[in-house]
Amino acid sequence: MSDGSGTVSGAGAAESAASDLPAPVLQPNQLEGFRIGVTSDRRSSDLIDAFERRGARVMHAPTLRIAHAEQDSPLLEDTRTMIAARPDILLATTGYGVRRWFEVAEADGIGSELTDALAEAIILVRGPKARGGIRATGLADSGMSDSETTASLVDKVLTEYPPGLVIGIQVHGATDEVQLDRLRAVHQRVLIVAPYRWIAVDDTDERVYKLVEAICARQLDCVTFTSAPAVHALFTAAEGMEVYPELLEALQTRVCAAAVGPVTSAPLIAAGITPIQPTRFRMGALIRLVCEHLERNMIERVETRNGLVQLRGSIAQIGDERVQLPPTALAILRTLVRARGAVVSRDDLTLALAGDSDDHAMEVSLSRLRQTLGVPGLVATVVKRGYRLNV
Repeated sequence: MSDGSGTVSGAGAAESAASDLPAPVLQPNQLEGFRIGVTSDRRSSDLIDAFERRGARVMHAPTLRIAHAEQDSPLLEDTRTMIAARPDILLATTGYGVRRWFEVAEADGIGSELTDALAEAIILVRGPKARGGIRATGLADSGMSDSETTASLVDKVLTEYPPGLVIGIQVHGATDEVQLDRLRAVHQRVLIVAPYRWIAVDDTDERVYKLVEAICARQLDCVTFTSAPAVHALFTAAEGMEVYPELLEALQTRVCAAAVGPVTSAPLIAAGITPIQPTRFRMGALIRLVCEHLERNMIERVETRNGLVQLRGSIAQIGDERVQLPPTALAILRTLVRARGAVVSRDDLTLALAGDSDDHAMEVSLSRLRQTLGVPGLVATVVKRGYRLNV
């Protein structure tokens, strides 16, 4: 978050506390220079297209992917069990899951039987997308959970309906056994259908490992998450690479974590990360929040004798001119910008570079920074002391 002086004092915060400034107008170039990681599989193109249209550079690395049951035979077997049982209550958790469930049933010729079996059931939905999926089948729901979570949906069943019923539940990619056990403890029978499940990406897919490396090196400004299992999968990858502490530090300080809703936020918060989260748990709201947060809180500014210098992700802007910087030059300039005209020693500039850098590497990077900026005198040398911006 911005501390009012143009520097960044944190990577994430609640949307309501983001800023008192008016919301920025969405513009084609408003994310130019910013680098965003996208961890989702399904609907990832929506996020990527939205960010790239606004000028961001996107690294796509799905930490999990959706897998359908082989030939759908397990799903069809569970569907026939559901039809025979004719449940008293059906819990629908995801719109995608409902749609796929009925599509598979229809393709197998039992779609009308499934609809008939559920016609008299009390149908409760986790959120608006699940409601839309149910209504698309010609059925109607009788209510929605209070907070769009599986736990609150189960709460609704346990508090509003008598025990001993037959409960059907369409589960999403990662089955929540805790909530299923709560239902099993009270009701006669709990039937499950799983139209899809989450599985880890193949070890040969190096995108996740590159994403972890980019986060640890602070080469991303924001990482988006649309499911809690995707967060856990990223953490698992970092643990396997033996950089889990470095990943947490980056997400706690410099790299903003953006989550689509409270369920997705939970494992981030448990790890000490403060994600940004829209008040409406929708993809469009997440996109807008990321745009607004990066513009409001992730641009570092300092006035110099050569004009206003701004760091927008990997781009340095001096006046109206924008220049793309390589990682080492960016690290040096960011350190100088945060010093706000104070002298930065050679040792501190060397430490700002990632990896096993030395004085020579720092000098080469500093020389390239000056050449790339093309603004004589902006980065001043202070003899025997170090370097500073000419403010």
